Amino acid sequence: MTLLLGIDVGTTGVKAALFTPDGHLQAARTVEYPTHHLRPGWVEQNPNDWWTATCAAIRAALADVPDAPARVIGLAVSSQAPSMVALDSAGEPVRPALIWMDRRAETETAQLVEHFGWDEIIRITGNRPDPYYVASKIKWFHQREPQDFRRARWFAQIPGYINLRLTGELTLDDVHRGLMGLWDRTSGGWSTALCEACGLTPDQIPPVYPGHHRQGAVTPAAAEATGLRAGTPVMVGTVDGAAAAVEAGVAEEGLVAEMTGTSTVLLIPNTSGISEPAFIAMPHALPGMHLLVGAMVSSGASLNWYRDQFGRWEIEEARRTESDVFDLLTREASTAAPGSEGVLFLPYMMGERAPIWHTQARGVLFGLSLATPRGAVIRAILEGTAFALRHNIEVAAEVGARLTELRGVGGPTRSPLWCQIIADATNQPLTVLKDNPGAPLGDVFLAAAAVGLIPDAGEAAARAAQVERVYTPDPAHRAVYDARFAVYRILYPALKPAFDTAAAG
Repeated sequence: MTLLLGIDVGTTGVKAALFTPDGHLQAARTVEYPTHHLRPGWVEQNPNDWWTATCAAIRAALADVPDAPARVIGLAVSSQAPSMVALDSAGEPVRPALIWMDRRAETETAQLVEHFGWDEIIRITGNRPDPYYVASKIKWFHQREPQDFRRARWFAQIPGYINLRLTGELTLDDVHRGLMGLWDRTSGGWSTALCEACGLTPDQIPPVYPGHHRQGAVTPAAAEATGLRAGTPVMVGTVDGAAAAVEAGVAEEGLVAEMTGTSTVLLIPNTSGISEPAFIAMPHALPGMHLLVGAMVSSGASLNWYRDQFGRWEIEEARRTESDVFDLLTREASTAAPGSEGVLFLPYMMGERAPIWHTQARGVLFGLSLATPRGAVIRAILEGTAFALRHNIEVAAEVGARLTELRGVGGPTRSPLWCQIIADATNQPLTVLKDNPGAPLGDVFLAAAAVGLIPDAGEAAARAAQVERVYTPDPAHRAVYDARFAVYRILYPALKPAFDTAAAG
């Protein structure tokens, strides 16, 4: 049987997964790489680490399936997004990449707003001016590191860089294009004015193709590095959120996905191209559709932070018993009642994107007392991330986005407690799908359509999305969560001046 390979370059590691054309997982391997937090808001990764981890993950996945290299007939790459990946004329990184989490370009964002005006940038790009988008990062690079900037021939994205290493050809997918902060959606071309203000010319951006477009084939050198067969077709690829929307079968209005890993992304499909400054507007990986994206920064990352700083017992117990450390953490959280005994958590550990877009915001544990147990703190972290999701859902409803079904993908779906908390805190039933392998499944549906194995990626994904369980909001918890959410909504506006003052001092 033929196989397809999906590769997702995430915030913490690369996942390579082999599937049959109808979406059945055959093997999956993940290889992690470091993230460099240079100072608050400065977050970088080395593109060479992405490539090294990609090669290792592919080799490991291929080794798990008999005769896999000869059976793989296509692959596609998705990734965290967006990143500033500056390459020289030989395709080598000029400097470490500024990933989506990096917030250093606040000053440069303010300069763009002063030059063009807030409303004009939104009119041109469909998105708010913010350090999240690549335009501000490129302007920072141009102004702060001019010598290295002059060496940059290309400004790429992660799938483009990985595909360059695989095929020798450099491209940009049409979903990442919408996150550059440089695309004029009214004229259908790069904004020369915005490019000029950031110090580059449009010819420094790779040529743009749809994610399912066949870019090229694996070169002999890449075959040796990865274990793939030379000549294996490689597709252009897409953003991880768009791939996750395909994976979840989110191919029509009303079906909404929440994807949680390091961050949480709420994926709302629409056919009209809704633009709302509180969210990210970008194309869907499926032709003719768009996504309104509520992107939060530190959901899974907040639980990781607790594990690393305070979870020594769980880490040691997991090693001793060969258990999952997160299972132990959520077991501890289950000892606390809904409402976490009065403790609330603002999950703004690295600032926040949707819907508040505030770089200076910080994480807060509110309501601690000498009687607060560990379980209540852990549960408060889970509830806080669910409240952030609810906040986004409510803002989306205000601008007319439809939500008839919420589907969960990502790490929390492995935890019944976290799933029930999401359902209870948002007051939305949460549908968890069977075989939840992540963005690589969306990648392979795009690849399967590109090589002609399936007629339509969206239809195939919708058929493959089989429901495993629906978590229904518990009516007994409604009053508690409504009351706690009301306090949650009070906290950030009350603390915003203090966040700004602390950052300035």
